[in-house]
This record gives sequence, structure tokens and C-alpha cells, in this order.
Amino acid sequence: MSLKIRLSRAGAKKRPFYRIVIADSRSPRDGRFIEVVGTYEPILAKEDEKRTQLNTERLQYWLSKGAQPTDRVLRFLDKAGLAKRSPRNNPEKAVPGKKRQERAAAGAAPAEGAAETPAA
Repeated sequence: MSLKIRLSRAGAKKRPFYRIVIADSRSPRDGRFIEVVGTYEPILAKEDEKRTQLNTERLQYWLSKGAQPTDRVLRFLDKAGLAKRSPRNNPEKAVPGKKRQERAAAGAAPAEGAAETPAA
């Protein structure tokens, strides 16, 4: 059984509230879970200590059993000092797609020709 430490959504429409749960990776996001180990309230300010609450002893226990945190939960664990998250770098993310590059190249060619002809 592959265990995940992940978020399970609760709360009303447009008012998200998440539980940080230990769940089997095959179970649905808001479905069956093994244990609740914390909460996350994204509505609260980033400086508020109630925004993320973690049960550190239980999280250490589940991490020792091999539970894998998702990327968002790993950010919380890194901030709490329970796990290390390596920063990611994707320099290709800012590069436009192939069609956009083609359009830019096609649009730049007529503009260069107009700049070379002297204005009367």
C-alpha cells in the first residue's frame, strides 16, 4: 500500500479549507483516508499561524513509515523543518510555444522591411 500525505478539500464553495491527511494513493482526493495530521486555510493571511497547523509527531511517524508528501504538503513540511524540499527551476517555462514563435518571426520580418524603406 503506497501512502501519500496530501490535501483533502473541505469547506464551502469559494471558501476552501483543506485537511492534511494520510491516505492510500489509490483513494480519491476527498475520499477515504487513514488519519488527519493537520489543516490548511488558504483564506487566512500568510503571516497568520493558524493558516497551516501540523501535528509534527504524527507526521514524523508517517514519514518514517514511508509516506510520500505531495509537492504542496512538502512546502509546509519544509517550512516546519520536518523535510527538505529542493527548489525547482524550469527555464523552459517562460519560452513561448512553437506557434507563437512562428507568429513572432513572421511579424518581425515585415516590420524590418518597413523600417529599411525611407519615409517620403
